[in-house]
Amino acid sequence: MRHLKSGRKLGRTYSHRKALLSNLALSLLEHKSIITTTAKAKEARGVVERLITFAKKGDLGSRRHVLRTLRDKKLVKELFETIAPKYKDRPGGYTRVIKIGSRQGDNAPMAVFELVGYEGIKADKIEKQRQKREEKAKGKEKEPEEPKEKSSEE
Repeated sequence: MRHLKSGRKLGRTYSHRKALLSNLALSLLEHKSIITTTAKAKEARGVVERLITFAKKGDLGSRRHVLRTLRDKKLVKELFETIAPKYKDRPGGYTRVIKIGSRQGDNAPMAVFELVGYEGIKADKIEKQRQKREEKAKGKEKEPEEPKEKSSEE
């Protein structure tokens, strides 16, 4: 029985899971919105929320604590100077998980994992990609390949 055992294992060892969550947090803070599986997003939510809370404190100890997880000085600087002040009056809930359906290959439930206040960044990117694919498909339909004519001199 799993009494008092919180958190998902995600099919990984402790060190692999720790690295995965750190990398998800780094990607989210860098891009403000990412697409991942729902389970990974829900697990990474706690890591990111904790990092932003530390960044709101703004002292040296908090910066070192965040650097222990993120390991990217430029991103930590951005977190402390631009992202965290945006959530100054917010007591929590800095991230959002929006379910978007299943992945085509293995039917895994997918989600958009984004920072609150940076909405639509990933949605706009997905919409542009979809429009490009539609235009490409229309271009192929309009121009059917004509068979090459053989020379009549034979």
